[in-house]
Amino acid sequence: MPRHRAAGLIAASLPFVFSLAFSFAAPSAHAADAYPSKPIRWIVPYPAGGGSDFLARTIGQGLSAKLGQPVVVDNKPGGNTAIGASETARAAADGYTVLSADNGTLVFNPALYKTLSYNPAKDLAPVTLLGRFPMILVVGPGTTAKSAQEFIAQVKAAPGGVNYGSAGAGSPHHLAMELLKVEAQLTMTHAPYRGAAPALSDVAAGQIPAMMVDYAAGAGFIKGGKVRPLAVANATRLPQLPDVPTFAELGYRNVEAAALVGMVVPAATPPEVIATLNKQVVAAIKEPAIHKKLVDFGVEPVGNTPAQYSDLLRSEIARWTKLIHDLKITLDN
Repeated sequence: MPRHRAAGLIAASLPFVFSLAFSFAAPSAHAADAYPSKPIRWIVPYPAGGGSDFLARTIGQGLSAKLGQPVVVDNKPGGNTAIGASETARAAADGYTVLSADNGTLVFNPALYKTLSYNPAKDLAPVTLLGRFPMILVVGPGTTAKSAQEFIAQVKAAPGGVNYGSAGAGSPHHLAMELLKVEAQLTMTHAPYRGAAPALSDVAAGQIPAMMVDYAAGAGFIKGGKVRPLAVANATRLPQLPDVPTFAELGYRNVEAAALVGMVVPAATPPEVIATLNKQVVAAIKEPAIHKKLVDFGVEPVGNTPAQYSDLLRSEIARWTKLIHDLKITLDN
């Protein structure tokens, strides 16, 4: 099946599948009393120490206290999150296996690959959006631009002559810059790295001029003056960077991009179990100490309903699938 048709079928199936997942019946008293009765495994499809891992471990502590059961984080990196997603999809649909799923897992991968080892629409059900990691345009010491406007002008003056780094092909960092390229009509060359840290190191060393990065990954470089933040791809300015304008303020209203990390479960998980998880995860996110810890780290905490998360995914799929297909971006070998 052609890639664009397969992705279209996946996107088209989402409203129907998600509507089934969120047709909540009234939870039975027995089910509510029985769950949870053993530890919960929280799969994170990235190595320990990153933003998704921090998010899961921080919220997991609060969730454990509220559910009265241990929440054990299990890091399963690889395959652009497909390894962790596939393992979750195959797990028993009983609420004892949950997954941290970002927009790579649920939005980008179906458009980037002809085939996947999991189907996000059919195999996984959203619980809640945990948090957002808005993207920031940063430049290094080798770039003279002191503003995003200056940087864009410099890129336009040397079409194809300016490289940019990313945390990897198909990452939110990569696609955020591709979005800016389209909106500002820029020609730049992508240099993918294996993670944000090595890309940032090369930007800070002047080996590569610029990249999009989230604050959680880039805070140390930004605070230390090793890279300069020029604009944020967010609807509002970031509390950590109040003097840095949004792209919308500069006239690029469509340049909004973030790593969106949510919790999902196997699709056949009972609605009352999803409801319990949602209620307690959202309560944990709202705990003042946890909320502050997340904000200080660079996360924009959310905690919404399954239906709201489902609606967000549908809108994200529509806009990013079009961009990926229009630019003919693929991760197939």
